[in-house]
Amino acid sequence: MTITIEQFAADCHDALKNNPGTPGREKVRDLTKQALSDPGFIDTYIPVGTPERHVLYEDAELGFTILAHGYTGPKGSKPHDHGPSWAIYGQADGETIMTAWDLVARPTEATPGKAKFNHNYVMKRGDAYLYDIGVLHSPERKAATRLLRIEGLNMAKIKRLPYEAVETSAAAAE
Repeated sequence: MTITIEQFAADCHDALKNNPGTPGREKVRDLTKQALSDPGFIDTYIPVGTPERHVLYEDAELGFTILAHGYTGPKGSKPHDHGPSWAIYGQADGETIMTAWDLVARPTEATPGKAKFNHNYVMKRGDAYLYDIGVLHSPERKAATRLLRIEGLNMAKIKRLPYEAVETSAAAAE
């Protein structure tokens, strides 16, 4: 039986409400992996042709948002965090090369933050990762991909400050 978005959202809500902080987020990551193992869930909620950002559910009480993302070609982003929030990225189809970054300096209103490369890893179908508050990362997609993402807050409503990558030698001089 296919998991419905209503059941997935209710399970996420319960996990976050009953397990505050990182433990609840880790439970939501596990729920995301379960949803991504259900082909019917992917076909129903993250079909081919999904737009780049499609809100599936926004929790009225806790504020978390469940999104479907579809990318038709290459796309990447600079190092970033999710401001005051967290995010879980779940790979529904294709591959995402994720880069982990070390914090060198937080951004201010006047200057971008600085991040130093740590390592890359490849997210494949069924993988889900938690990026807790302040964790720097950047995704790169070389071909079509589809994702399920849960944000602790709807990031479309949150101002975030930018980061830039710095070389190791430049980071050491800071």
